[in-house]
Amino acid sequence: MKQLSLFQMEEDENLLQGLFQAYFDARKNKRNTLNALAFEKSFEENIFQLYEELLSGRYLPSRSICFIVKHPVKREIFAAHFRDRVVHHLIFNNIAPLFDGTFIHDSYSCRVGKGTHYGIKRVDHFIRSCSQNYSKEAFILKLDIQGYFMAINHKILFEIIKKTLLLKKKRIEFILPFVLDLIKKTIINDSTKNCIVKGKRSNWEGLPKDKSLFTVKKGCGLPIGNLTSQLFGNIYLNALDHFIKRDLNIKYYGRYVDDIILVHSDKSCLKNSIPVIRKFLKTNLNLRLHEKKIYLQHYSKGVKWLGAVIKPHRIYIANRTKGRFFEKIELQNKRIRSQKPSWEEREKFREIMNAYLGILSHYKTYKIRQTFLFNHLSVWWWNIAYVEGGLQKMVLK
Repeated sequence: MKQLSLFQMEEDENLLQGLFQAYFDARKNKRNTLNALAFEKSFEENIFQLYEELLSGRYLPSRSICFIVKHPVKREIFAAHFRDRVVHHLIFNNIAPLFDGTFIHDSYSCRVGKGTHYGIKRVDHFIRSCSQNYSKEAFILKLDIQGYFMAINHKILFEIIKKTLLLKKKRIEFILPFVLDLIKKTIINDSTKNCIVKGKRSNWEGLPKDKSLFTVKKGCGLPIGNLTSQLFGNIYLNALDHFIKRDLNIKYYGRYVDDIILVHSDKSCLKNSIPVIRKFLKTNLNLRLHEKKIYLQHYSKGVKWLGAVIKPHRIYIANRTKGRFFEKIELQNKRIRSQKPSWEEREKFREIMNAYLGILSHYKTYKIRQTFLFNHLSVWWWNIAYVEGGLQKMVLK
C-alpha cells in the first residue's frame, strides 16, 4: 500500500467530501431521471468508483443524450450522464466562488440571487436613473452574439480560466493541476461523439449551423444544458464586461449570458460603441455580434429583456411567456380528455404550473393567472388540487 503524506491525505479527503456534496447538489432537480435513479441505487459505490477514476486521472466524460427543444426558441440540448453532472457540480462548487469576485455587479447569469428577475429590475433601474425618473433623454442599446455557445473557443476559454486560477490557487481546495486537468477534459469533450440522439432528424431542420455542435468549428463550442457551460459562458465574456464598464465608461450596463444591454443619455455614444465592441469581441474572443439583433431605441418605446417588456412606470410579462403557459394548460387538458394522468404526471404538471405561476407573480398578472387557472384549466384538476398564496402556487391534495 502506498504511503500518503498528510497533505495528500487531506487532498483525497477533500475530493471525497466534495464528490458527496456534488452528488447531493446534482440530484436535487434530476432525481427522477433514469440515469439519476440508476446512480442512486448504489450511490456510495458509484461515488467511490468516480473518486478512484478522478484520483487516478482515468476519468473521462460519458455519452450524452442529444435532443431538440422548441421553446422558448429552437435549441439543441446535450444532457450529460448523471455521473458527469456530479463532476460538473464538483467543478462548479470549487471554482464558481473564485470567479464570482471577478465579475461585475451586473453580470446576471449563473449567480446566486442574480437571475432573470434581478436583471429585469436592474435594467428598469438603469432607465429610471439615466432618464432621471423619465424627465430626461435616455437610450437603450441591446446586443446579441452570433451563435454564442457554439462560437466559444476552447483554447481561449481554458487560458482565461487557467490565468484566473493561478492567481487564486491558494483558495482552491485541491491541487491546481488536478483542477485544471478536470476543467480541460470538460471543455474539450466532444459531446457529439457516440451521443444518444432522441427524436427524428427532421427535428434539426431549420436549426442554423451556428446553433449546433454537429456543425461547429473544430476547437469550439460548449453543449447547452450543462452547468459548467453556463459558468464557462459567463467567464468567457467577463473581459467584455470590464471593457465596456472601464474603457467605454458605460455606467448603466448589464449582461445575461450573451444578451447585452447598455443605457445612456447620449444616443451617438451608444451608436459609436457598436463598432468598438464588435472589434473587441473579434480580436479578443473570436466572437461576432449578431448584426440582425442590434436594437437602439429611445426608452419610451420600451425594451424586451429577459422575458419581460420594460416601459416607463411599468413592466409587462412578454406575450411569448404567456403563450407558453397557455400551451402547457391546453396540452394537459387534451391529455385528460383521453386518459387521466398518473401521480407522477400530476406531480410533473404541478411543477410546470408553479414554475409559470412563480414567473408571473413577479409582475402585475393576478387577472391573467386567475383567467388561466379558472377559465382555461380543466375543472378536473380542482378535484385533486388547489391554489394558495394569492394564486402563486398549486398544491396537490
